[in-house]
Amino acid sequence: MKIATWNINGVKARIENLLHWLQECQPDVACLQEIKSVDDLFPRLEIEALGYHVETHGQKGFNGVAILSKVSPVEVNRGLPGDDSDEQSRFIEAVFTTDKGVIRVVSLYLPNGNPVDTEKYPYKLGWMQRLEDWAKERLELEEPLVLAGDYNIIPQPIDAKHPENWVNDALFLPQSKQAFRRLANLGFYDAIRNVSDEQMFSFWDYQAGAWPKNNGIRIDHLMLSPEAANMLEGAEIEKHTRGWDKPSDHVPVVIQLAC
Repeated sequence: MKIATWNINGVKARIENLLHWLQECQPDVACLQEIKSVDDLFPRLEIEALGYHVETHGQKGFNGVAILSKVSPVEVNRGLPGDDSDEQSRFIEAVFTTDKGVIRVVSLYLPNGNPVDTEKYPYKLGWMQRLEDWAKERLELEEPLVLAGDYNIIPQPIDAKHPENWVNDALFLPQSKQAFRRLANLGFYDAIRNVSDEQMFSFWDYQAGAWPKNNGIRIDHLMLSPEAANMLEGAEIEKHTRGWDKPSDHVPVVIQLAC
């Protein structure tokens, strides 16, 4: 099973790129973030024409996540539990049946957290704590679980071309990295780091020539439960999509599972 995550940065603006990539990559499950669309206006017909089932958790103009899949999920859950007042669409979970049982896949869009001296940073840390609490419960099921998405976290200095430029940023502050490590310490594995120690990136800003200078960061991750990690056959970052016309500032990260 091929599972991918991609912060599309506006599905309507990138629909041609998305359709081309779906045909090129042929993921079994594609997790999208920042769709920036309400559910009713998501371009599902074009995607369904390629043979994909579509599940969305949208929001007008901001945020929004989706899961596209070649087979229909048997269960879908929207919204991260733990705060009924949170109206931001950042989390959707789907359960699929496979020859080896079930697999749970989450598309998540973790808050950016900047500026750090505003309410946005406590919201980021609170969201991560809720994710950790939720993940603890899911791990008790002892099922393959993939947490795929834009984490807005630079885990280590190697995950930035110029880490010194990020020391005061919410993506790289010690509290942010600690929260990411707490999630990993529950038993999750970073799919890319499971297959490579090389420096690689998943995001290049639109400004200051970041793409031609390869001034990137790695903030898009697929975190695997032990059961999913045991199935991991490969992981890669599809960097070439950043060079397409009207690209997202993120690129897809793709894993292959033996299931």
